[in-house]
Amino acid sequence: MGLLWFIIIGAIAGWLAGRFMKGHGFGLLGDIVVGIVGAFIGGYIFGAVGVNLGGGLIGTLIVAFIGAVLLLFIVRLFTGRSRRSWT
Repeated sequence: MGLLWFIIIGAIAGWLAGRFMKGHGFGLLGDIVVGIVGAFIGGYIFGAVGVNLGGGLIGTLIVAFIGAVLLLFIVRLFTGRSRRSWT
């Protein structure tokens, strides 16, 4: 059951991060991957800084969302994908 919640939170965090970063998203599977990787990134960063948002659903979702936004930001730095069109 924990794995199912992990996937659901990853999907929600990835989808929210995609909307927040004004992207087109990566589809359901891509959003899940972005959210799960974002959860690891967010958990690492929050742990290193010493911030704890609690172990509940909302705290976990916030950490995963922030990590997913950071992941998308870094990916867009390297791929050059932007919302703006320079033409």
